[in-house]
Amino acid sequence: MGRVRRDIYGIGYSEDQAFKDTYGGAGGTVFLECVRIADEDSRSKTAIVFSHPVGGGTFLPMISALARTGVDCIYVNPRYRGNDSALVMEKCVRDLGAGIADAKERFGYETIILGGWSGGGSLSLFYQDQAETPTLTHTPAGDPYDLTAAGLVPADGIMLLAAHVSRAVTLTEWIDPSIMDEDNPFARDPSLDIYAAVGPKPPFSEDFLARYREAQLARNRRITDWVKQTLEDLRTRGETAMERGFVTHGTMADPRFLDPAIDPSDRRPGECYLGEPRIVNDGPVGLARFSTLRSWLSQWSHDDTNADGLGNAARVSCPVLVVSNTADLACTPSHAQRLFDAVGHDRKTRKDIDGADHYYIETPELAGQAARVCRDWLEGESLLA
Repeated sequence: MGRVRRDIYGIGYSEDQAFKDTYGGAGGTVFLECVRIADEDSRSKTAIVFSHPVGGGTFLPMISALARTGVDCIYVNPRYRGNDSALVMEKCVRDLGAGIADAKERFGYETIILGGWSGGGSLSLFYQDQAETPTLTHTPAGDPYDLTAAGLVPADGIMLLAAHVSRAVTLTEWIDPSIMDEDNPFARDPSLDIYAAVGPKPPFSEDFLARYREAQLARNRRITDWVKQTLEDLRTRGETAMERGFVTHGTMADPRFLDPAIDPSDRRPGECYLGEPRIVNDGPVGLARFSTLRSWLSQWSHDDTNADGLGNAARVSCPVLVVSNTADLACTPSHAQRLFDAVGHDRKTRKDIDGADHYYIETPELAGQAARVCRDWLEGESLLA
């Protein structure tokens, strides 16, 4: 085979918009940046289409490794590339659909596999759920957004690679429950503050963990209640398109980062995929740090998001591969197992890549091993054309 090449191209389409939620560009127009990653000698009729809510995975080692096996890859960066503060998951689904339809027309692909990497896993499941049986006509905020009329093309298979179950569940498992007042986020309950000098320390007891998880869910719901009330207040004043931005502190406080006995794996204790959890907890790149009201309900609200990976997985009918990296500092084994268990049919496979980190940055040699697992699965399911 020849070398892997990357060809960049754009997709534009029109969409009715009550207001802009992305920076720049003409109103009513959506632009997507896409990249085709393929061996220069490839004649594949199968494409693995990747997308992530905030994009940016074009140069992942895994994607290059897949292309070297002779399977073409396409990365569809949705409209929110690099900034999820106003992100609405339903719009990411439509963007992915536009990328898939274009790939079939532009390149003539006959078989489409969804590459659900990390946060792209729940997006892929959400997409396939709505492509197979479209039901949604509104976002969780109540804004009209009709996926039943979007003409989404169902994929022929899904690969969930180092994926978590959903953005909302992941945030809830990571959020800091010691914050009791969003208006005073640095006055924290020491009995729940796992980073405080006098706070609880690992190994954490089962009773503590149960209390901690309950408090995490309660905090997610308190924020959601405030978001809904704020939206209602705006609409009552006739401001139907008005938005509000807000900051959520403390979003990297999952006890499993400190206690390796929780969801055990080969990961290093005391670390997360963004560095030291205590610093990331209030740093600038934490999950949901900056959000709008509508975005919170669509991607971060535990009870309101439609991008519910487990619920979506239960409704898809295509073959599913789940690949878990055992040294992953972001997506731990229980997420892979929950996804696998949620798929409601028997055409599902789970594989572990021993010692692999989330991005294959520390273990680049294992990206090739994972790619071979994926190609073997594609061949076994007769999905290579």
